[in-house]
Amino acid sequence: MSQEVDDYLDLGKANMDETLAHLNKELTKIRAGKASASILDGLKVDYYGTPTLISQVANLSTPDSKTISIQPWEKNMLDPIEQSIFKANIGLTPMNDGEFVRITIPPMTEERRKQLVKQAKSSGEDSKVSLRQARQKMMDFIKKAVKNGYSEDAGKMKEEEVQNMVKGYAANVDKLIAAKEKDIMTV
Repeated sequence: MSQEVDDYLDLGKANMDETLAHLNKELTKIRAGKASASILDGLKVDYYGTPTLISQVANLSTPDSKTISIQPWEKNMLDPIEQSIFKANIGLTPMNDGEFVRITIPPMTEERRKQLVKQAKSSGEDSKVSLRQARQKMMDFIKKAVKNGYSEDAGKMKEEEVQNMVKGYAANVDKLIAAKEKDIMTV
């Protein structure tokens, strides 16, 4: 019985690790006025009728802090890349010069910065909700185990362990959000 509880808690911990990894990925998509190829992560281009990740049909680079340069491996991919960026509606305007597609990152207004901070905080809150749901599942599992013969004292210790684990993950979420907020608000 003890091993089952430990295994289930390990599973819950892995779930919380995934939550943090997902939050990290979401936060990298929120641009802070600096050029980053990660803004285009997940963007798909029509490559001969097949939706293909932009990183698989072109070389993405950031020659300076305000520009993303996209050099397709095939010249005929310039237009589909440009169209997919427009369709993605990420607030960026691509410029096609016949060789490259360039995206210039416009300077952000104070209002836009505040919007991005709200977006980051919303992602953080979603992560905390996910952490609380994982905690609830683990607590329910421990309570069922106690009903099925697991020691009550050991159950209380496991519940406390879960609570401390969730507090630690929530603190990590807060740190990530605070760092992103600082990054966004830095002019």
